[in-house]
Amino acid sequence: MPIYEYVCNSCGEEFEQLVFSSDKVIKCRKCGSEDTVKKMSTFAMKSGNSFRGTGKKASGGCAGCTSTNCSSCGG
Repeated sequence: MPIYEYVCNSCGEEFEQLVFSSDKVIKCRKCGSEDTVKKMSTFAMKSGNSFRGTGKKASGGCAGCTSTNCSSCGG
């Protein structure tokens, strides 16, 4: 049961959705529209004290940090 990122073509809302194999239509959480599109997502993981990512920047905190040492960003 993967989590996918979607964007609503009607209102522009971006959201994540846990998708079950039986889910046929993904509705926007904000406006209820069925006009949604799955976004291309990147994969990242943390192992021990090192972070391996794809360079995707997130907003705020350690989520956007690409350092392999948390002491460099204070996280």
